[in-house]
Amino acid sequence: MSVSAWVWIATLVALVAVLAVDLLIIGRRPHEPSVKESSRWVALYVGLAVAFGVGVWITAGGRYAGEFYTGWLTEYSLSVDNLFVFVIIMGRFAVPRQFQQKVLLIGIVLALLMRGLFIAAGAALISQFSWVFYIFGAFLVYTAINLLKEGQNDEDDFKENILIRWSKKLLPVSSSFGDGRMTVLTQTGKRLFTPLLIVTIAIGTTDLLFALDSIPAIFGITKEPYLVFTANIFALMGLRQLYFLLGGLLERLVYLNYGLAAVLAFIGVKLFLEALHTNSLSFINGGDGVHWAPEIPIWLSLLVIIGTLGIATVASLAKSARDKKRDPQPAQHP
Repeated sequence: MSVSAWVWIATLVALVAVLAVDLLIIGRRPHEPSVKESSRWVALYVGLAVAFGVGVWITAGGRYAGEFYTGWLTEYSLSVDNLFVFVIIMGRFAVPRQFQQKVLLIGIVLALLMRGLFIAAGAALISQFSWVFYIFGAFLVYTAINLLKEGQNDEDDFKENILIRWSKKLLPVSSSFGDGRMTVLTQTGKRLFTPLLIVTIAIGTTDLLFALDSIPAIFGITKEPYLVFTANIFALMGLRQLYFLLGGLLERLVYLNYGLAAVLAFIGVKLFLEALHTNSLSFINGGDGVHWAPEIPIWLSLLVIIGTLGIATVASLAKSARDKKRDPQPAQHP
C-alpha cells in the first residue's frame, strides 16, 4: 500500500482540527456531557471510521479495508478496556465530573503522541528484522495469560506507579481542583499545582502501558504504518464521549477481559505463525521459512475477533441480568 506524503499531511491536519474543536468545546464550557450528546459524538466517530474504511476499499482494495476494520475493531475493544482503569483513576482521585472531560482529552492527546512514536519504531523494526514478530507474538500471549489471571476488572487493575508517587510527594499540590486548571493561586500568593496534574500523569502513564499491548496487536493485523496509525486514531478519538456514554454499563462487562485475552492470544499465535512463514533465523529450519506454517487470512481474523468480543459482551450482560434478579438491591460501595 503506497501512501503519499500529502495524504499523511491531510490526515494529520484533520486530526489537529478535531482536537482543536474538542479543546474549544471543553475550554468554553466545562461540563458533564449528557447521554444524548455523547451518543451523537460516538456515532459521528464510528461513522467516520466506517466511511474511512470505505475510502480505503475504493482507493486501495478490499484487503487493506479489511485490515483497517479489523485493526480498528481490535484497538477500539482495547480502548474500552482502558476505560475501566480510567473510571478507577477518576474515582481514586475524586475528580469532579465537569472536569473529567478535560483530563480524558489530555490523556487522549498523550496517547496519540506516544502511539505515534511506538508505531514509527515498530514499523522500523519490522522493516529491518522480521524476527521481531516472534517477540510481539510471545508478548501478546503473555499479556493474554495475565488478563486471564486478573479475571474481572476491579480496583487492583490500577496501581500507582513510581512517577505518580514521586509527583504526589515532591510537587506542591493543593487540596482543591479549583476551576479545573493545572495550577491555582492561593490567598497568600503562592502558586500550587492542582490534583488535576496528578490525575493527568496517572492517565498518561496508564496510556503508555496500554500502548505496549495495543501496538503489537495492531501490527499482528497489518504491517501498513498508515493503517496502524489511522486505526489508532479512530479508536481513541471517540474514547472521551464513550466514557460518559457507557457509564455504569462498564461494570456489567464482567467477561470483557476474557474476550480480550482470547483476541490477544489469537493475534499472538497469528504473529508467531507469520514469523515462522517468513523465518530468517538460522537456528530455526536452517534460516528458511517454515512452509507448513499457515497464514491466517484477514477475513478469518475479523470473524474471530467479532465473534469472540460478541460472545464476551452477551455473556457479560446475561450474567449481570441474572445477578440483578438474584440481588435487586444495588451494592453499596464505601
